[in-house]
Amino acid sequence: QVQLVESGGGLVQAGGSLRLSCALSGGTFSSYSMGWFRQGPGEEREIVAAQNWSGTSTYYADFVKGRFAISRDNAKNTLYLQMNSLKPEDTAVYYCVATPEDTYLSQLWRYRFWGQGTQVTVSS
Repeated sequence: QVQLVESGGGLVQAGGSLRLSCALSGGTFSSYSMGWFRQGPGEEREIVAAQNWSGTSTYYADFVKGRFAISRDNAKNTLYLQMNSLKPEDTAVYYCVATPEDTYLSQLWRYRFWGQGTQVTVSS
């Protein structure tokens, strides 16, 4: 059974940076398309970024373009989300997700596997 474990969340001031990591176990990392969703207080879960299993296709939500970057290290079975120029509105629980498919990666329903989430808090 695939398991996803996020790390790297925390408290940061506006304008600062954080890097989230997501380790996948129980499966072949290079066979999974992966992404990040987030859920702010009182809000619905929304896509942040996603990348297909081959790394040839990447999706970013408009609100993070130019600030966040998704990447993967197949040798380490790890997905990353580099977050720069953080804003208070980026405060949320960030979830790592995985799917063996490579289409509709911006859609929540596409993902079979979810991590437990890591809290990111951006102070003003």
